[in-house]
Amino acid sequence: MRNNLVVIGSGTMGRGIAYVGAVGGLHVKIVDIKKEALESAEAEMTHVFKKAVKRGKLSSTQVEAAKRRLSYDVDLVEAVKTADLVIEAVPEIREIKKKVFETIDIHAPESCYFATNTSTMSPTEIASFTKRPEKVIAMHFFNPVHKMPLIEMIRGLETADETVEIVKRISGIMGKETVVVNEFPGFVTSRISTLVGNEAFYMLQEGVGTPEEIDKAIKLGLNFPMGPFELVDLVGLDARLNNLKYLHEKLGEKYRPAPLLEQYVKAGRLGRKVGKGVYDYTEK
Repeated sequence: MRNNLVVIGSGTMGRGIAYVGAVGGLHVKIVDIKKEALESAEAEMTHVFKKAVKRGKLSSTQVEAAKRRLSYDVDLVEAVKTADLVIEAVPEIREIKKKVFETIDIHAPESCYFATNTSTMSPTEIASFTKRPEKVIAMHFFNPVHKMPLIEMIRGLETADETVEIVKRISGIMGKETVVVNEFPGFVTSRISTLVGNEAFYMLQEGVGTPEEIDKAIKLGLNFPMGPFELVDLVGLDARLNNLKYLHEKLGEKYRPAPLLEQYVKAGRLGRKVGKGVYDYTEK
């Protein structure tokens, strides 16, 4: 197997996956329907490369080599024609993922493997959008991708052992540890993370404490690297709400979204990406 990776979606997760792939030695094409989104992704990755050199994580030579392995494309059909592995990182919306997987199934080589970077959705259902369900798996990356060491790999009903081993190898090239779990709504990490984050919104709604105090209590008292509000601002309040709605539908009342979270999303307070979420970043 060659090492040609295509990443679909140049948002926060897509650009992070492309970055670690290129640093690890993979030839990476990052695809998005919007040229401006690709330009934004390239600018952000350049910034991360500079920080890596400054902190001694990478040499200038390594950075230049990684940049040469990166390319950008708005044409999904052309991009996947020589792919060995395609990782989809589009929004957690069934119709969008369905269209992506139906398209790549037609145009990618028969030897190509498919992965979805989902935190909650069913890899079995996503695999059903293709004629190669045995070659489909979920790769749940964590944000920020270049710092977080884990990929949670989730087998669908028909995922082959060979697919698991191939994707494990690629994950290792990216410098990541892996856990392999069987499909169940929310997998392992999202079930815990969404519960903690949702409970934090209920506490804020009830006046238990300020966001700063709740975050500090969780970080120092439970040894979490980030507080729940810091984390939700990073991943996006809209993304968290979508995940909770899905888990509420599949697993019941304990995942019912806090009304305050829904209110923040309706107000457009979606987190760092728009400058304001639970915290205000416009003056920072």
